[in-house]
Amino acid sequence: MSSRFIRAIALTATTLLLGSAAWAGNFTSSYSAGLSSYSIKGTEPASGKHPVFIYTVGTTENYDNAQAMGAVAEMAAKGFVAAAVEYDSGLFGTCSQILSKARYIYNSGSSSSAVSKLCARATADCSKGVVVAGFSQGSVIAINAKNYDSRVRAAYGMGAHNLYTTYIMNSCMNAGNYTISKNNVRIVNGQSDAFPGGTATTVRSSSEAVAGKTCGSLAYECLNTNGSGWIMIRDSAVGDGSADHCYQRVGGCLGLQSTTDNTWRNGTTNWGLKANLNWLNGFVTH
Repeated sequence: MSSRFIRAIALTATTLLLGSAAWAGNFTSSYSAGLSSYSIKGTEPASGKHPVFIYTVGTTENYDNAQAMGAVAEMAAKGFVAAAVEYDSGLFGTCSQILSKARYIYNSGSSSSAVSKLCARATADCSKGVVVAGFSQGSVIAINAKNYDSRVRAAYGMGAHNLYTTYIMNSCMNAGNYTISKNNVRIVNGQSDAFPGGTATTVRSSSEAVAGKTCGSLAYECLNTNGSGWIMIRDSAVGDGSADHCYQRVGGCLGLQSTTDNTWRNGTTNWGLKANLNWLNGFVTH
């Protein structure tokens, strides 16, 4: 191996290392929700103008848990101003109660909303698009984000249902009852999710209602040509053998929030994080 070739390899490696250090930086901020203030935690490119990605967690979860920050890191690497947004997640609620939280996050007419704070960042250009994701209660917020900001172009929801045990969410979660087009919504649910009933049949029914698409009584995937629609994960696909409400982590919803399922986080399946964030990326300009 020639010394010139060795020097070329070393120079390339050094450039990559410097580039990875320079292309992005972490940031923290806050926004107002009535009399309360909530945190924003994100990662952004060091320069240029970029679209925005916002993630909201589920009920009682830390807003910056491993699941959320994994999504933020992936989207920042794609060239987004990406952030996880805290909100009053202590309790679930009715459509009107949860949508009041969504309004504080996504109200484009308020300079104190989370989306306004993020769009005002030096490296953000929300005219290039805002895409959103969320889990459980956070998926209700994400799917209804466009109700309050017309710049929202697509939503990815996990554990996204029109029924959460005693909470009937038809008025905000059935296709046609949220502002964003159903063709810009993609949801991924586990076949054993207890909230809509705990069986493949009940999860399928809920998924069909939210996504507004049916593919038959035995379907585990029901996608449009642009990738919108729904996916239902089989129990056998996840590491702990139970595709429950918290299929993204080992041990279900009682497991540690930091223990994410490796296939969801790092795999190439169509229900995993990377595939679904790639889908969101297709709705923005860079």
